[in-house]
Amino acid sequence: MRDWFKRGTPWIWLNAGAVAVSLVMVFGLIGLIAFNGLQHFWPSSVVAFEYQEPGEDVQHVLGEVDAADTLTAAAARERGFEVEDDETLITRYRIKRGNRDVDGRDFVWYAGPNMSEWRYPEDVVVIERRQWGDFIGYLRDVRVDGEVVAEVQDRGDEAWAVFDELYAENRSRLDEIEHIERVEIGAINAQLEEVRLAERRLEADATLSEEQRTEQASALAEERERWEEEYAELEERRDELIDEVARYAIGLETAAGEQVVIAMGDVVKPWRPNAMSTWEKMAFYVGDFWDFVSGYPREANTEGGIMPAIFGTVLMTMVMAVFVTPFGVLAAIYLREYAKQGPITRMIRISVNNLAGVPSIVFGVFGLGFFVYFVGGGVDQMFFSERLPSPTFGKGGILWASLTLALLTLPVVIVSTEEGLSRIPSDVRNGALALGATKAEMLWRVVVPLATPAMITGLILAVARAAGEVAPLMLVGVVKLALQLPVDGSFPFIHLERSFMHLGFHIFDVGFQSPNVEAGRPLVYATSLILVLVIIVLNLTAISIRNYLREKYRAQSD
Repeated sequence: MRDWFKRGTPWIWLNAGAVAVSLVMVFGLIGLIAFNGLQHFWPSSVVAFEYQEPGEDVQHVLGEVDAADTLTAAAARERGFEVEDDETLITRYRIKRGNRDVDGRDFVWYAGPNMSEWRYPEDVVVIERRQWGDFIGYLRDVRVDGEVVAEVQDRGDEAWAVFDELYAENRSRLDEIEHIERVEIGAINAQLEEVRLAERRLEADATLSEEQRTEQASALAEERERWEEEYAELEERRDELIDEVARYAIGLETAAGEQVVIAMGDVVKPWRPNAMSTWEKMAFYVGDFWDFVSGYPREANTEGGIMPAIFGTVLMTMVMAVFVTPFGVLAAIYLREYAKQGPITRMIRISVNNLAGVPSIVFGVFGLGFFVYFVGGGVDQMFFSERLPSPTFGKGGILWASLTLALLTLPVVIVSTEEGLSRIPSDVRNGALALGATKAEMLWRVVVPLATPAMITGLILAVARAAGEVAPLMLVGVVKLALQLPVDGSFPFIHLERSFMHLGFHIFDVGFQSPNVEAGRPLVYATSLILVLVIIVLNLTAISIRNYLREKYRAQSD
């Protein structure tokens, strides 16, 4: 036994057990997030039943079973249930009824003993709407210009065919309307803004003669008129599409028999879950998940997609990496190779290590005061004075968020690079110097390439931390909803002064600031999973680059 301890076998097993437990916890957490998030996109079957509590009228209920739990006898008595003995357990179910505009609540708990037998009617339809969440009920008719053109009772599947055809036509019209509003009108507004700024610059320019001023003003007026004509044409086309979409509507009926009319333009996606086969549900699942990843948010971020948040997170992380890598590497090279090792250098290293422990919100306050107000305000005064008092760089934006996170992660890159430099054998340095290389040549052609894997390791750690930060971003650029992406077709194409959406803040907003928390909870899990996947992809990319460089310079050193 003593020899067993001397060989260190217990410590090997202890370390292996700790690693195994850590892996189980990590994969268990990811699995829990994936399970709770991905099941949201599956078209769950809709149940129908009657519910009656003692002394109350019968309720007709229609909805998806969202959750279930079991009440003990004591908990059941507190809620007013009659329980025979203390061993009796009561199961209750949380039903997603939808129809928030009709019933007032999406989710309601129902006690099992008061429920009738569940049914699964095949004619139930679930409609995802642009407002008020999902509608769950029965399709009764299709209407054009207020007139019923097809009724389900009379024409059966033919009415569904009419509905599907009109829905497909309106979907293409709605896509065109969204493209006009989001892309084309936005581009013209940007051009009109440039013309307005050019007119202000012309008014403020005292060096021009009256003839030059008149000539340039005439050219700007012609340009403004041309853009306004294009804007009017787009508005006319958009209004025509809106009027065409407004002609169509559908009549529906709730479980309680209430008649509801929904405009076809408010229908995002309809499906009949009880009539779908497994393969149809799988195809729907893939399409719904893709819409979530590639779409724009709606309904206070509790509906729709998260594409702007994904785009903003990735772009911010990449811009942060561009800033933090050279500054961190150069600082580490100076501290390790050029600075005289003494009290001042030791103090700088201690300061760098302490900087890594500063709360992230402090960096956010610094970024707001220095980058946004001081630097951004100065840039506006020098280069964008014609836009004032509306700020260009003197407000939160992706550039200032990236610089703030670069400062936040700078100590990680410095420490990792210094560690890598310290591992380079002195024989390599002396050999390069003995062959006639200067110290600068020795560093930049021999030492630094060999330390590149350590630099990339620091970048990996920086990316892993920065991609999930939220607190500083709330002060320096992240917003609840960004109408424009930081990249578009207008010059200079990449607009780092714009505010942006971020996955971490999106999770916080949907989970804690949403007006409908129950409906947003699955999206919190789904968005968390996407954030984890984005961080994994960014890290794997950096790891592959590190491994490539490691093998490349190992071969050269050999």
